[in-house]
Amino acid sequence: MTNQLELTLARATGAKSEPPVSHVPAFLSPRQQALLMTEAADYPFESPMIKVYGKWHPIPRQQVWFADEGCSYRYSSLLISPTPWPHYLLRLKQALEAHCGAGFNGCLVNHYRGGEDTMGFHADDEPELVEESLIAIVSLGASRPLVMRRREDGLRCRVLLQSGDLLLMHPPMQSTWEHAIPRSQKSLPARISFTFRNLKPYFHGR
Repeated sequence: MTNQLELTLARATGAKSEPPVSHVPAFLSPRQQALLMTEAADYPFESPMIKVYGKWHPIPRQQVWFADEGCSYRYSSLLISPTPWPHYLLRLKQALEAHCGAGFNGCLVNHYRGGEDTMGFHADDEPELVEESLIAIVSLGASRPLVMRRREDGLRCRVLLQSGDLLLMHPPMQSTWEHAIPRSQKSLPARISFTFRNLKPYFHGR
């Protein structure tokens, strides 16, 4: 019910104002969440340095890129080589493919250590991504709002992602909207998001 209320602003101005997303609450069972969280404790998370306005800064979160062979990903000016799929993340990928009827060959896992860890407004529109492909986000841990901003006029709406939820971003989401995870309470517990993508293999060479 909370998410429906948060999207009221967009819906009130007409169907074209609603972002092309689908929210599936409690996509993962508590047991599935626990298995993934335990596995994620051993993921090789890093906070790489990126250049912003001529200065180098660590990203305000931790991340790791899991993907099929040949699926390197250029993200925030960094070229990230794929790390092989861990067991339960691979099972999640297979479950998502069956649910969505779409294939995924890469997953960017973001670890938000607390409320101060953020993700700025952006679109997942890198050239190595298959054009107009579905993007799936699975959230674990602390509840955090995902804010969406329409490019043409800045209209905003948001959806609260709770542990175990699934959010699907349908075309043309990446060309018409941007999305972000804003800063929140410092004492907020950790959150892990799994963002599944479909890339063009060997886009960056062999």
